[in-house]
Amino acid sequence: MRLTLLITGAILAIPVVALLVAARPRGDMHTNPVERGRYLVTYGGCSDCHTPVKMGPKGPEPDLTRWLSGHPAGTRLPTPPDFSGPWFAGTAGFTAWAGPWGITYAPNLTPEKNTGMGIWTEAMFIKAMRTGRHFGEGRPILPPMPWQNIGALNDEDLKSIFAYLRSIPPIENRVPPPVGPNGEVEYE
Repeated sequence: MRLTLLITGAILAIPVVALLVAARPRGDMHTNPVERGRYLVTYGGCSDCHTPVKMGPKGPEPDLTRWLSGHPAGTRLPTPPDFSGPWFAGTAGFTAWAGPWGITYAPNLTPEKNTGMGIWTEAMFIKAMRTGRHFGEGRPILPPMPWQNIGALNDEDLKSIFAYLRSIPPIENRVPPPVGPNGEVEYE
């Protein structure tokens, strides 16, 4: 009986140990901020909203030629319907969302200087993620961006994310500004 319990316990522990080992960053992710940032951006699913999709052989897939470049320029959602209550909607590519706050378009996270985050500093990025304010002091960062969760990361992880975002190719893509619930552009 005791041997059976010991064997059963060992078998049940295998998946837990495997998950813990798999969750540990590999290689030089602890010493290389760009690699650590790549890991965090991938794990956090940033591309789910910040990378446009294209139709592939198996349906929608991320358009890797526009990695983290945000909602496609020149496309806007119509004025949102009345979203009083707990409702919101997203585009099929998840780059635009509408809800009680109005319409949000996923911004360009690439280091492009005119339409992306090229003028951002590391300090601005960290402050933005901690305060929920664009540039760390501007307009509110709107839903569905989970800035509160990202802001809970330690300084080294936020610096690593910023380092990774600075390392990707710059892509010019002017994302439309957010629209308030009244249908008017509220923030430029």
